[in-house]
Amino acid sequence: MARIKGWIQKLEVPAEPGLSNAQLMLTNEDLRPVEPERRQWRWFNFVAFWIADSLNINTWMISSSMIVDGLSWWQSWICVWVGYFIAAAFVCLTGRIGATYHIPFPVAVRSSFGIWGSFWPVLNRAVMAVIWYGVQSFIGGQCVSLMIESIWPSYANLHNSLSASAGVDTKNFVGFFLFWLLSLPALWFPIHKIRHLFTVKAIYSPIAAIAFFAWSISRANGIGPVVHQPATVHGSTLAWAIVKAMMNCLGNFAALIMNDPDFSRFAKKPKDALWSQLLTIPIGFGITSFIGIIASSASAVIYGGEPVWNPLDLLGKFLTGASSGERFGIFVIATGFALAQLGTNISANSVSAGTDLTALLPRYLNIRRGSYICAAVGLAMCPWNLVSSSNQFTTYLSAYSIFLSAIAGPMICDYYFNRKGYLQVRDLYNARKDGPYYFTCGFSWHAYASYLSGIIVNIVGFAGAVGRTVPVGAQYIYNINYFSGFIVSAGMYYTLTRVFPVPATSDSWNEVDVDFEDLSVAYGQEVDSDEMQVARKLGSLDKGSGSDQKGAQATTSGSYL
Repeated sequence: MARIKGWIQKLEVPAEPGLSNAQLMLTNEDLRPVEPERRQWRWFNFVAFWIADSLNINTWMISSSMIVDGLSWWQSWICVWVGYFIAAAFVCLTGRIGATYHIPFPVAVRSSFGIWGSFWPVLNRAVMAVIWYGVQSFIGGQCVSLMIESIWPSYANLHNSLSASAGVDTKNFVGFFLFWLLSLPALWFPIHKIRHLFTVKAIYSPIAAIAFFAWSISRANGIGPVVHQPATVHGSTLAWAIVKAMMNCLGNFAALIMNDPDFSRFAKKPKDALWSQLLTIPIGFGITSFIGIIASSASAVIYGGEPVWNPLDLLGKFLTGASSGERFGIFVIATGFALAQLGTNISANSVSAGTDLTALLPRYLNIRRGSYICAAVGLAMCPWNLVSSSNQFTTYLSAYSIFLSAIAGPMICDYYFNRKGYLQVRDLYNARKDGPYYFTCGFSWHAYASYLSGIIVNIVGFAGAVGRTVPVGAQYIYNINYFSGFIVSAGMYYTLTRVFPVPATSDSWNEVDVDFEDLSVAYGQEVDSDEMQVARKLGSLDKGSGSDQKGAQATTSGSYL
Protein backbone atom coordinates (compact mmCIF):
# COMPACT_ATOMS: atom_id res chain seq x y z
CA MET A 1 0.00 0.00 0.00
CA ALA A 2 2.82 2.38 0.89
CA ARG A 3 4.50 1.59 -2.43
CA ILE A 4 1.32 2.41 -4.39
CA LYS A 5 1.00 5.62 -2.41
CA GLY A 6 4.56 6.50 -3.34
CA TRP A 7 3.90 5.89 -7.03
CA ILE A 8 0.82 8.10 -6.90
CA GLN A 9 2.80 10.86 -5.23
CA LYS A 10 5.44 10.62 -7.95
CA LEU A 11 2.71 11.30 -10.52
CA GLU A 12 1.86 14.62 -8.89
CA VAL A 13 2.92 17.72 -10.81
CA PRO A 14 4.83 20.55 -9.06
CA ALA A 15 2.61 22.89 -7.04
CA GLU A 16 3.03 25.85 -4.74
CA PRO A 17 3.69 24.81 -1.14
CA GLY A 18 0.98 25.43 1.42
CA LEU A 19 -2.05 24.81 -0.79
CA SER A 20 -5.10 23.11 0.66
CA ASN A 21 -6.47 19.94 -0.92
CA ALA A 22 -9.28 21.97 -2.46
CA GLN A 23 -6.81 24.43 -3.98
CA LEU A 24 -4.80 21.55 -5.43
CA MET A 25 -7.94 20.84 -7.47
CA LEU A 26 -7.83 24.38 -8.85
CA THR A 27 -4.26 25.19 -9.72
CA ASN A 28 -0.86 24.08 -10.91
CA GLU A 29 1.93 25.77 -12.86
CA ASP A 30 0.08 25.51 -16.18
CA LEU A 31 -3.10 27.11 -14.81
CA ARG A 32 -1.47 30.05 -13.05
CA PRO A 33 -1.27 33.47 -14.72
CA VAL A 34 1.58 33.57 -17.24
CA GLU A 35 4.55 35.51 -15.91
CA PRO A 36 6.18 38.21 -18.13
CA GLU A 37 9.11 35.99 -19.14
CA ARG A 38 6.81 33.56 -20.97
CA ARG A 39 4.67 36.20 -22.68
CA GLN A 40 6.49 35.87 -25.97
CA TRP A 41 3.65 36.05 -28.51
CA ARG A 42 3.79 39.28 -30.50
CA TRP A 43 1.24 40.51 -33.04
CA PHE A 44 3.07 38.79 -35.91
CA ASN A 45 2.93 35.46 -34.03
CA PHE A 46 -0.86 35.74 -33.92
CA VAL A 47 -0.89 36.62 -37.63
CA ALA A 48 1.22 33.52 -38.39
CA PHE A 49 -0.96 31.44 -36.06
CA TRP A 50 -4.19 32.27 -37.91
CA ILE A 51 -2.66 32.10 -41.38
CA ALA A 52 -1.47 28.63 -40.43
CA ASP A 53 -4.81 27.66 -38.92
CA SER A 54 -6.86 28.94 -41.86
CA LEU A 55 -5.10 26.71 -44.37
CA ASN A 56 -6.73 23.36 -43.73
CA ILE A 57 -8.85 20.94 -45.69
CA ASN A 58 -12.10 21.93 -43.98
CA THR A 59 -11.64 25.59 -44.94
CA TRP A 60 -10.68 24.60 -48.49
CA MET A 61 -14.09 22.89 -48.78
CA ILE A 62 -16.15 25.39 -46.74
CA SER A 63 -17.82 26.92 -49.81
CA SER A 64 -18.81 23.60 -51.37
CA SER A 65 -21.93 23.10 -49.23
CA MET A 66 -22.92 26.74 -49.81
CA ILE A 67 -22.72 26.36 -53.60
CA VAL A 68 -24.59 23.04 -53.42
CA ASP A 69 -27.31 24.87 -51.43
CA GLY A 70 -27.79 27.21 -54.39
CA LEU A 71 -25.45 30.18 -53.84
CA SER A 72 -23.20 31.48 -56.58
CA TRP A 73 -19.47 31.32 -55.94
CA TRP A 74 -19.19 35.03 -55.11
CA GLN A 75 -22.17 34.91 -52.75
CA SER A 76 -20.63 31.97 -50.91
CA TRP A 77 -17.29 33.78 -50.77
CA ILE A 78 -18.87 36.89 -49.24
CA CYS A 79 -20.56 34.65 -46.67
CA VAL A 80 -17.16 33.23 -45.75
CA TRP A 81 -15.72 36.71 -45.23
CA VAL A 82 -18.68 37.92 -43.16
CA GLY A 83 -19.02 34.68 -41.18
CA TYR A 84 -15.37 34.55 -40.23
CA PHE A 85 -15.26 38.26 -39.42
CA ILE A 86 -18.07 37.71 -36.91
CA ALA A 87 -16.17 34.69 -35.58
CA ALA A 88 -13.03 36.86 -35.27
CA ALA A 89 -14.97 39.40 -33.21
CA PHE A 90 -16.01 36.67 -30.78
CA VAL A 91 -12.42 35.37 -30.67
CA CYS A 92 -11.18 38.84 -29.69
CA LEU A 93 -13.85 39.14 -26.99
CA THR A 94 -12.73 35.97 -25.23
CA GLY A 95 -9.07 36.47 -26.12
CA ARG A 96 -8.95 39.83 -24.33
CA ILE A 97 -9.59 38.09 -21.00
CA GLY A 98 -6.53 35.91 -21.48
CA ALA A 99 -4.39 38.72 -22.88
CA THR A 100 -5.19 41.06 -19.97
CA TYR A 101 -5.14 38.68 -17.01
CA HIS A 102 -2.86 36.04 -18.58
CA ILE A 103 -5.17 33.18 -17.56
CA PRO A 104 -6.49 30.26 -19.68
CA PHE A 105 -10.12 29.54 -20.48
CA PRO A 106 -10.67 27.00 -17.64
CA VAL A 107 -9.69 29.67 -15.09
CA ALA A 108 -11.47 32.58 -16.81
CA VAL A 109 -14.78 30.72 -16.92
CA ARG A 110 -14.74 30.37 -13.12
CA SER A 111 -15.81 34.00 -12.72
CA SER A 112 -19.15 33.28 -14.42
CA PHE A 113 -19.86 29.58 -13.75
CA GLY A 114 -18.24 29.31 -10.33
CA ILE A 115 -15.13 27.67 -8.94
CA TRP A 116 -16.56 24.14 -9.19
CA GLY A 117 -19.27 24.96 -11.71
CA SER A 118 -16.56 25.67 -14.30
CA PHE A 119 -15.81 21.94 -14.56
CA TRP A 120 -18.83 21.24 -16.79
CA PRO A 121 -17.96 23.88 -19.47
CA VAL A 122 -14.37 22.67 -19.36
CA LEU A 123 -15.47 19.05 -19.79
CA ASN A 124 -17.69 20.08 -22.73
CA ARG A 125 -14.76 21.64 -24.52
CA ALA A 126 -12.41 18.77 -23.67
CA VAL A 127 -14.75 16.17 -25.20
CA MET A 128 -15.09 18.23 -28.38
CA ALA A 129 -11.32 18.70 -28.66
CA VAL A 130 -10.50 15.01 -28.15
CA ILE A 131 -13.04 13.88 -30.79
CA TRP A 132 -11.77 16.42 -33.29
CA TYR A 133 -8.15 15.47 -32.57
CA GLY A 134 -8.85 11.93 -33.72
CA VAL A 135 -10.81 13.03 -36.80
CA GLN A 136 -8.22 15.60 -37.88
CA SER A 137 -5.47 13.02 -37.35
CA PHE A 138 -7.27 10.63 -39.67
CA ILE A 139 -7.51 13.35 -42.33
CA GLY A 140 -3.81 14.08 -41.76
CA GLY A 141 -3.18 10.37 -42.29
CA GLN A 142 -4.77 10.65 -45.73
CA CYS A 143 -2.20 13.38 -46.50
CA VAL A 144 0.59 11.04 -45.40
CA SER A 145 -0.82 8.27 -47.61
CA LEU A 146 -0.65 10.64 -50.58
CA MET A 147 2.93 11.54 -49.72
CA ILE A 148 3.95 7.89 -49.63
CA GLU A 149 2.02 7.06 -52.81
CA SER A 150 3.70 9.91 -54.67
CA ILE A 151 7.10 8.34 -53.89
CA TRP A 152 6.10 4.68 -54.24
CA PRO A 153 3.11 4.38 -56.62
CA SER A 154 2.74 0.70 -55.68
CA TYR A 155 1.57 1.85 -52.23
CA ALA A 156 -1.84 2.58 -53.81
CA ASN A 157 -2.29 -1.19 -54.23
CA LEU A 158 -1.08 -2.15 -50.75
CA HIS A 159 -2.66 -5.43 -49.68
CA ASN A 160 -5.42 -4.95 -47.14
CA SER A 161 -4.80 -7.29 -44.23
CA LEU A 162 -7.61 -5.85 -42.06
CA SER A 163 -11.08 -7.33 -41.89
CA ALA A 164 -14.10 -5.51 -43.29
CA SER A 165 -15.40 -4.98 -39.75
CA ALA A 166 -12.34 -2.82 -38.97
CA GLY A 167 -13.87 0.04 -40.95
CA VAL A 168 -10.53 1.02 -42.49
CA ASP A 169 -8.06 -0.59 -44.90
CA THR A 170 -4.35 -1.14 -44.24
CA LYS A 171 -3.20 1.76 -46.44
CA ASN A 172 -5.30 4.37 -44.65
CA PHE A 173 -4.56 2.94 -41.21
CA VAL A 174 -0.81 3.07 -41.82
CA GLY A 175 -1.10 6.69 -43.01
CA PHE A 176 -3.19 7.61 -39.96
CA PHE A 177 -0.80 5.88 -37.55
CA LEU A 178 2.26 7.55 -39.08
CA PHE A 179 0.64 10.99 -38.87
CA TRP A 180 -0.41 10.29 -35.27
CA LEU A 181 3.08 9.07 -34.37
CA LEU A 182 4.91 11.97 -36.04
CA SER A 183 2.60 14.45 -34.27
CA LEU A 184 3.71 13.32 -30.81
CA PRO A 185 6.99 15.31 -30.66
CA ALA A 186 5.07 18.55 -31.37
CA LEU A 187 2.98 17.97 -28.22
CA TRP A 188 6.09 18.11 -26.06
CA PHE A 189 6.82 21.80 -26.55
CA PRO A 190 5.28 24.42 -24.22
CA ILE A 191 2.72 26.78 -25.73
CA HIS A 192 4.94 29.86 -25.67
CA LYS A 193 7.47 28.02 -27.88
CA ILE A 194 5.09 26.22 -30.23
CA ARG A 195 4.57 29.54 -32.03
CA HIS A 196 7.59 28.65 -34.19
CA LEU A 197 5.69 25.71 -35.69
CA PHE A 198 2.91 28.05 -36.78
CA THR A 199 5.45 30.39 -38.36
CA VAL A 200 6.87 27.52 -40.44
CA LYS A 201 3.39 26.36 -41.40
CA ALA A 202 2.33 29.92 -42.28
CA ILE A 203 5.16 30.02 -44.86
CA TYR A 204 5.25 26.50 -46.26
CA SER A 205 1.56 25.52 -46.42
CA PRO A 206 0.31 28.64 -48.27
CA ILE A 207 3.08 28.22 -50.86
CA ALA A 208 2.01 24.60 -51.40
CA ALA A 209 -1.66 25.62 -51.66
CA ILE A 210 -0.91 28.38 -54.17
CA ALA A 211 1.16 25.95 -56.24
CA PHE A 212 -1.78 23.51 -56.25
CA PHE A 213 -4.11 26.38 -57.20
CA ALA A 214 -1.91 27.43 -60.14
CA TRP A 215 -1.39 23.84 -61.27
CA SER A 216 -5.15 23.20 -61.35
CA ILE A 217 -5.79 26.30 -63.45
CA SER A 218 -2.95 25.39 -65.80
CA ARG A 219 -4.26 21.87 -66.37
CA ALA A 220 -7.79 23.17 -66.97
CA ASN A 221 -6.60 26.06 -69.17
CA GLY A 222 -8.93 28.28 -67.18
CA ILE A 223 -10.88 28.60 -63.97
CA GLY A 224 -13.72 26.25 -64.81
CA PRO A 225 -17.53 26.49 -64.82
CA VAL A 226 -18.33 27.07 -61.14
CA VAL A 227 -17.43 30.78 -61.34
CA HIS A 228 -19.93 31.21 -64.17
CA GLN A 229 -22.85 29.50 -62.43
CA PRO A 230 -25.55 31.86 -61.14
CA ALA A 231 -27.39 31.35 -57.90
CA THR A 232 -30.14 28.74 -58.18
CA VAL A 233 -32.20 30.04 -55.23
CA HIS A 234 -33.87 33.40 -54.81
CA GLY A 235 -35.95 35.44 -52.43
CA SER A 236 -36.37 34.18 -48.88
CA THR A 237 -34.76 30.85 -49.80
CA LEU A 238 -31.63 32.74 -50.87
CA ALA A 239 -31.70 34.81 -47.68
CA TRP A 240 -31.85 31.72 -45.46
CA ALA A 241 -29.14 30.01 -47.52
CA ILE A 242 -26.90 33.02 -46.85
CA VAL A 243 -27.70 32.96 -43.13
CA LYS A 244 -27.03 29.22 -42.97
CA ALA A 245 -23.71 29.70 -44.78
CA MET A 246 -22.52 32.35 -42.33
CA MET A 247 -23.65 30.26 -39.35
CA ASN A 248 -21.70 27.35 -40.78
CA CYS A 249 -18.54 29.46 -40.60
CA LEU A 250 -19.35 30.60 -37.07
CA GLY A 251 -20.21 27.07 -35.97
CA ASN A 252 -16.83 25.85 -37.21
CA PHE A 253 -15.26 28.42 -34.88
CA ALA A 254 -17.34 27.60 -31.80
CA ALA A 255 -14.51 25.71 -30.11
CA LEU A 256 -11.80 28.15 -31.25
CA ILE A 257 -13.76 31.03 -29.69
CA MET A 258 -13.44 29.28 -26.35
CA ASN A 259 -9.80 28.30 -27.01
CA ASP A 260 -8.37 31.74 -27.58
CA PRO A 261 -7.50 32.67 -23.96
CA ASP A 262 -5.25 29.59 -23.88
CA PHE A 263 -3.05 31.33 -26.47
CA SER A 264 -3.76 35.02 -25.90
CA ARG A 265 -2.50 34.76 -22.30
CA PHE A 266 0.99 34.49 -23.81
CA ALA A 267 0.61 37.84 -25.61
CA LYS A 268 3.35 40.39 -24.93
CA LYS A 269 0.69 43.11 -24.71
CA PRO A 270 -3.12 42.84 -24.84
CA LYS A 271 -3.11 44.86 -28.08
CA ASP A 272 -0.98 42.17 -29.75
CA ALA A 273 -3.97 39.80 -29.57
CA LEU A 274 -6.56 42.26 -30.92
CA TRP A 275 -6.10 43.63 -34.44
CA SER A 276 -3.87 40.78 -35.51
CA GLN A 277 -6.70 38.32 -34.89
CA LEU A 278 -9.62 40.51 -35.93
CA LEU A 279 -8.15 41.08 -39.41
CA THR A 280 -6.13 37.94 -40.08
CA ILE A 281 -8.97 35.48 -39.44
CA PRO A 282 -11.37 36.69 -42.18
CA ILE A 283 -8.51 37.40 -44.60
CA GLY A 284 -6.83 34.01 -44.08
CA PHE A 285 -10.00 31.94 -44.21
CA GLY A 286 -11.38 34.00 -47.11
CA ILE A 287 -8.29 33.48 -49.27
CA THR A 288 -8.14 29.75 -48.50
CA SER A 289 -11.79 29.27 -49.45
CA PHE A 290 -11.24 31.22 -52.70
CA ILE A 291 -8.33 28.93 -53.62
CA GLY A 292 -10.58 25.95 -52.90
CA ILE A 293 -13.41 27.29 -55.07
CA ILE A 294 -11.19 27.94 -58.10
CA ALA A 295 -9.18 24.70 -57.85
CA SER A 296 -12.40 22.67 -57.51
CA SER A 297 -13.98 24.57 -60.40
CA ALA A 298 -10.96 23.74 -62.57
CA SER A 299 -11.31 20.06 -61.66
CA ALA A 300 -14.71 19.97 -63.41
CA VAL A 301 -12.91 20.80 -66.67
CA ILE A 302 -9.96 18.46 -66.10
CA TYR A 303 -12.02 15.38 -65.27
CA GLY A 304 -15.50 16.32 -66.43
CA GLY A 305 -18.67 16.02 -64.36
CA GLU A 306 -19.06 17.60 -60.92
CA PRO A 307 -16.25 19.57 -59.23
CA VAL A 308 -13.94 17.62 -56.92
CA TRP A 309 -14.21 19.65 -53.70
CA ASN A 310 -11.92 17.59 -51.50
CA PRO A 311 -8.33 18.68 -52.29
CA LEU A 312 -6.94 15.27 -51.29
CA ASP A 313 -9.24 13.52 -53.75
CA LEU A 314 -8.20 15.96 -56.47
CA LEU A 315 -4.52 15.57 -55.65
CA GLY A 316 -4.98 11.80 -55.75
CA LYS A 317 -6.41 12.09 -59.26
CA PHE A 318 -3.33 14.06 -60.28
CA LEU A 319 -1.26 10.98 -59.42
CA THR A 320 -2.82 8.97 -62.23
CA GLY A 321 -0.25 8.83 -65.04
CA ALA A 322 1.95 11.42 -63.31
CA SER A 323 5.61 11.78 -64.30
CA SER A 324 8.38 11.63 -61.70
CA GLY A 325 8.52 15.45 -61.60
CA GLU A 326 4.76 15.66 -61.11
CA ARG A 327 4.89 13.06 -58.34
CA PHE A 328 7.50 15.20 -56.57
CA GLY A 329 5.18 18.19 -56.87
CA ILE A 330 2.32 16.14 -55.41
CA PHE A 331 4.62 15.09 -52.54
CA VAL A 332 5.47 18.74 -51.79
CA ILE A 333 1.80 19.79 -51.85
CA ALA A 334 0.65 16.81 -49.78
CA THR A 335 3.37 17.64 -47.23
CA GLY A 336 1.92 21.17 -47.04
CA PHE A 337 -1.53 19.75 -46.29
CA ALA A 338 -0.08 17.36 -43.69
CA LEU A 339 1.71 20.24 -41.98
CA ALA A 340 -1.53 22.24 -42.16
CA GLN A 341 -3.44 19.44 -40.44
CA LEU A 342 -0.75 19.16 -37.76
CA GLY A 343 -0.89 22.87 -36.95
CA THR A 344 -4.69 22.91 -36.92
CA ASN A 345 -4.79 19.85 -34.69
CA ILE A 346 -2.48 21.50 -32.17
CA SER A 347 -4.12 24.93 -32.18
CA ALA A 348 -7.72 23.76 -32.12
CA ASN A 349 -7.49 20.46 -30.29
CA SER A 350 -4.40 19.25 -28.43
CA VAL A 351 -3.66 22.51 -26.57
CA SER A 352 -7.28 23.04 -25.56
CA ALA A 353 -7.74 19.38 -24.56
CA GLY A 354 -4.47 19.48 -22.62
CA THR A 355 -5.48 22.68 -20.82
CA ASP A 356 -8.95 21.34 -20.06
CA LEU A 357 -7.72 18.02 -18.73
CA THR A 358 -5.22 19.93 -16.61
CA ALA A 359 -8.06 21.97 -15.13
CA LEU A 360 -10.08 18.82 -14.43
CA LEU A 361 -7.21 17.10 -12.59
CA PRO A 362 -4.48 19.69 -11.90
CA ARG A 363 -2.86 17.69 -9.14
CA TYR A 364 -1.70 15.02 -11.59
CA LEU A 365 -1.92 16.56 -15.04
CA ASN A 366 -0.26 19.42 -16.86
CA ILE A 367 -0.83 20.57 -20.44
CA ARG A 368 1.83 18.26 -21.83
CA ARG A 369 0.39 15.19 -20.12
CA GLY A 370 -3.14 16.23 -21.07
CA SER A 371 -2.11 16.60 -24.72
CA TYR A 372 -0.66 13.10 -24.78
CA ILE A 373 -3.82 11.70 -23.17
CA CYS A 374 -5.79 13.48 -25.90
CA ALA A 375 -3.59 11.85 -28.54
CA ALA A 376 -3.99 8.41 -26.95
CA VAL A 377 -7.78 8.71 -26.88
CA GLY A 378 -7.72 10.05 -30.46
CA LEU A 379 -5.98 6.84 -31.52
CA ALA A 380 -8.20 4.52 -29.46
CA MET A 381 -11.50 6.04 -30.63
CA CYS A 382 -11.04 4.71 -34.22
CA PRO A 383 -11.95 8.04 -35.87
CA TRP A 384 -12.46 6.47 -39.31
CA ASN A 385 -15.80 5.16 -38.03
CA LEU A 386 -16.95 8.74 -37.45
CA VAL A 387 -15.67 9.97 -40.81
CA SER A 388 -17.37 7.09 -42.67
CA SER A 389 -20.75 8.36 -41.47
CA SER A 390 -19.80 11.93 -42.36
CA ASN A 391 -23.28 13.38 -42.84
CA GLN A 392 -24.56 12.32 -39.43
CA PHE A 393 -21.23 13.14 -37.79
CA THR A 394 -21.19 16.65 -39.30
CA THR A 395 -24.78 17.26 -38.16
CA TYR A 396 -24.01 16.34 -34.57
CA LEU A 397 -20.77 18.31 -34.49
CA SER A 398 -22.58 21.37 -35.85
CA ALA A 399 -25.19 20.90 -33.16
CA TYR A 400 -22.45 20.86 -30.53
CA SER A 401 -21.93 24.56 -31.20
CA ILE A 402 -25.23 25.27 -29.40
CA PHE A 403 -23.66 23.97 -26.19
CA LEU A 404 -20.54 26.08 -26.66
CA SER A 405 -22.52 29.22 -27.58
CA ALA A 406 -24.53 28.81 -24.36
CA ILE A 407 -21.23 28.81 -22.44
CA ALA A 408 -19.80 31.80 -24.32
CA GLY A 409 -22.94 33.88 -23.61
CA PRO A 410 -22.65 34.03 -19.79
CA MET A 411 -18.85 34.18 -19.93
CA ILE A 412 -18.69 37.21 -22.24
CA CYS A 413 -21.66 38.95 -20.60
CA ASP A 414 -20.10 38.46 -17.17
CA TYR A 415 -16.75 39.99 -18.15
CA TYR A 416 -17.92 42.92 -20.29
CA PHE A 417 -21.28 43.89 -18.78
CA ASN A 418 -21.27 42.71 -15.15
CA ARG A 419 -17.67 42.96 -14.04
CA LYS A 420 -16.66 45.48 -16.72
CA GLY A 421 -13.23 43.93 -17.01
CA TYR A 422 -12.63 43.59 -13.26
CA LEU A 423 -11.38 40.20 -12.03
CA GLN A 424 -9.86 39.35 -8.67
CA VAL A 425 -7.32 36.92 -10.04
CA ARG A 426 -6.30 35.27 -6.76
CA ASP A 427 -9.89 34.47 -5.98
CA LEU A 428 -10.19 32.47 -9.20
CA TYR A 429 -8.00 29.93 -7.36
CA ASN A 430 -9.82 30.30 -4.03
CA ALA A 431 -11.95 27.38 -2.83
CA ARG A 432 -13.18 29.10 0.34
CA LYS A 433 -16.90 29.61 0.72
CA ASP A 434 -16.48 33.36 1.26
CA GLY A 435 -14.72 33.75 -2.11
CA PRO A 436 -16.51 36.03 -4.62
CA TYR A 437 -16.59 33.28 -7.27
CA TYR A 438 -17.78 30.52 -4.96
CA PHE A 439 -21.46 31.50 -5.36
CA THR A 440 -23.66 28.60 -4.12
CA CYS A 441 -21.60 25.52 -3.22
CA GLY A 442 -19.10 26.55 -5.88
CA PHE A 443 -21.72 26.78 -8.65
CA SER A 444 -23.30 29.86 -10.20
CA TRP A 445 -26.99 29.11 -10.64
CA HIS A 446 -27.25 32.32 -12.72
CA ALA A 447 -24.85 30.87 -15.31
CA TYR A 448 -26.41 27.41 -15.33
CA ALA A 449 -29.94 28.73 -15.75
CA SER A 450 -28.68 30.88 -18.63
CA TYR A 451 -26.76 27.95 -20.13
CA LEU A 452 -29.86 25.75 -20.15
CA SER A 453 -31.91 28.56 -21.68
CA GLY A 454 -29.42 28.90 -24.52
CA ILE A 455 -29.65 25.18 -25.23
CA ILE A 456 -33.44 24.87 -24.93
CA VAL A 457 -34.09 27.61 -27.49
CA ASN A 458 -32.29 25.48 -30.11
CA ILE A 459 -33.22 21.96 -29.08
CA VAL A 460 -36.45 21.69 -31.12
CA GLY A 461 -34.71 22.97 -34.24
CA PHE A 462 -31.94 20.43 -33.71
CA ALA A 463 -34.54 17.67 -33.74
CA GLY A 464 -35.59 18.97 -37.15
CA ALA A 465 -31.97 18.88 -38.35
CA VAL A 466 -31.77 15.14 -37.61
CA GLY A 467 -34.95 14.30 -39.49
CA ARG A 468 -37.85 14.99 -37.12
CA THR A 469 -40.85 17.09 -38.15
CA VAL A 470 -40.80 20.36 -36.19
CA PRO A 471 -42.47 23.79 -36.56
CA VAL A 472 -40.91 26.03 -39.19
CA GLY A 473 -40.22 28.69 -36.54
CA ALA A 474 -38.01 26.26 -34.65
CA GLN A 475 -36.10 25.55 -37.86
CA TYR A 476 -35.51 29.27 -38.40
CA ILE A 477 -34.20 29.64 -34.85
CA TYR A 478 -31.88 26.69 -35.34
CA ASN A 479 -30.63 28.18 -38.61
CA ILE A 480 -29.03 30.92 -36.48
CA ASN A 481 -28.17 28.48 -33.69
CA TYR A 482 -24.94 30.11 -32.51
CA PHE A 483 -26.52 33.56 -32.34
CA SER A 484 -29.75 32.36 -30.76
CA GLY A 485 -27.87 30.31 -28.16
CA PHE A 486 -25.46 33.13 -27.39
CA ILE A 487 -28.05 35.93 -27.26
CA VAL A 488 -30.54 33.99 -25.13
CA SER A 489 -27.93 32.74 -22.65
CA ALA A 490 -26.21 36.15 -22.39
CA GLY A 491 -29.54 37.98 -22.08
CA MET A 492 -30.77 35.59 -19.40
CA TYR A 493 -27.51 35.90 -17.49
CA TYR A 494 -27.62 39.69 -17.60
CA THR A 495 -31.23 39.73 -16.39
CA LEU A 496 -30.65 37.27 -13.55
CA THR A 497 -27.52 39.03 -12.30
CA ARG A 498 -29.37 42.35 -12.27
CA VAL A 499 -32.24 40.93 -10.23
CA PHE A 500 -29.97 38.75 -8.07
CA PRO A 501 -26.56 40.53 -8.06
CA VAL A 502 -23.30 38.62 -7.97
CA PRO A 503 -20.23 39.77 -5.98
CA ALA A 504 -17.01 41.40 -7.22
CA THR A 505 -18.57 43.49 -9.99
CA SER A 506 -17.66 47.00 -11.08
CA ASP A 507 -19.70 50.13 -11.85
CA SER A 508 -17.23 51.35 -14.48
CA TRP A 509 -14.68 49.81 -16.82
CA ASN A 510 -11.98 48.53 -14.47
CA GLU A 511 -9.48 46.14 -16.07
CA VAL A 512 -6.46 45.60 -13.84
CA ASP A 513 -3.48 44.54 -15.95
CA VAL A 514 -1.01 43.51 -13.24
CA ASP A 515 2.18 41.47 -13.67
CA PHE A 516 1.94 38.48 -11.35
CA GLU A 517 5.58 37.51 -11.22
CA ASP A 518 5.43 35.77 -7.84
CA LEU A 519 1.72 35.17 -7.41
CA SER A 520 0.94 33.11 -4.33
CA VAL A 521 -2.56 31.69 -4.07
CA ALA A 522 -1.97 29.89 -0.77
CA TYR A 523 -4.21 31.07 2.03
CA GLY A 524 -2.68 33.62 4.36
CA GLN A 525 -0.07 34.92 1.90
CA GLU A 526 0.47 38.63 1.58
CA VAL A 527 -0.27 40.37 -1.70
CA ASP A 528 2.87 41.60 -3.43
CA SER A 529 3.40 45.32 -3.08
CA ASP A 530 2.98 46.16 -6.76
CA GLU A 531 -0.45 44.56 -6.95
CA MET A 532 -1.52 46.11 -3.64
CA GLN A 533 -0.56 49.57 -4.93
CA VAL A 534 -2.50 49.06 -8.13
CA ALA A 535 -5.52 47.69 -6.30
CA ARG A 536 -5.53 50.58 -3.85
CA LYS A 537 -5.10 53.08 -6.64
CA LEU A 538 -8.14 51.63 -8.41
CA GLY A 539 -10.08 51.60 -5.16
CA SER A 540 -10.71 47.87 -5.13
CA LEU A 541 -9.04 47.44 -1.73
CA ASP A 542 -9.07 49.56 1.38
CA LYS A 543 -5.95 49.64 3.57
CA GLY A 544 -6.01 46.51 5.67
CA SER A 545 -9.80 46.21 5.70
CA GLY A 546 -10.49 44.24 2.52
CA SER A 547 -13.66 46.25 1.89
CA ASP A 548 -14.61 47.45 -1.55
CA GLN A 549 -14.28 51.03 -2.75
CA LYS A 550 -15.31 52.90 -5.90
CA GLY A 551 -15.20 50.35 -8.73
CA ALA A 552 -15.47 47.01 -6.97
CA GLN A 553 -18.77 46.27 -5.28
CA ALA A 554 -17.84 43.06 -3.52
CA THR A 555 -15.80 42.34 -0.43
CA THR A 556 -12.50 40.72 -1.26
CA SER A 557 -11.86 37.29 0.11
CA GLY A 558 -9.41 36.03 2.68
CA SER A 559 -6.87 35.04 0.07
CA TYR A 560 -5.98 38.70 -0.33
CA LEU A 561 -5.25 39.20 3.33
